[in-house]
Amino acid sequence: MNVAETASTFAEMIVADAAVKKAKDEEEKLVLLDDKIQRTVALLMNIHARFLFETSFYAERKKGQVSSERLNELMEAAQKEAYCGALEEYHPLFWASKLHFFITGVPFYNFPYTFGYLFSLGIYAQALEEGTGYEEKYIALLRDTASMTVEDLAQKHLQVDLTQKDFWEKAVGLCLDDIKEFLQLTENK
Repeated sequence: MNVAETASTFAEMIVADAAVKKAKDEEEKLVLLDDKIQRTVALLMNIHARFLFETSFYAERKKGQVSSERLNELMEAAQKEAYCGALEEYHPLFWASKLHFFITGVPFYNFPYTFGYLFSLGIYAQALEEGTGYEEKYIALLRDTASMTVEDLAQKHLQVDLTQKDFWEKAVGLCLDDIKEFLQLTENK
């Protein structure tokens, strides 16, 4: 499940980057960068809040039933932690609005989205570094996605050890580049 979104997320990045590079003017570029940054926030912070909420919920559930009031407290605490207290308001009832929390056969259903996003970003960062010829490596990786662990997949096709932070730092670096570009463009406004 962690790599189920790899191909679509990778393709989204290619299209989004191309759109930013070909923006007709600064205003369009800002809108496109904002969209990319909003997706990053959703996948790295919102989904992280969901993971924190689920972790807290399962710990509480071991003790017995969890009231809706307590669920609200857990959700708000998770959002505060995931967003590092940066939001002006929080949504304690967010847990009630997401079907993902109610799929009892697949706990932590949200986590693969963040992992898949970061994994795809890491692959994309590597593709940008390596340039032409990367396509064959990428297609081979996709072929093997259902037949081995993600760690083995990355080692075989990317020559990457996912337990090392450099792969992940390059992935996050692409997000930071978008933010820096957005801030540079808005400084003049």
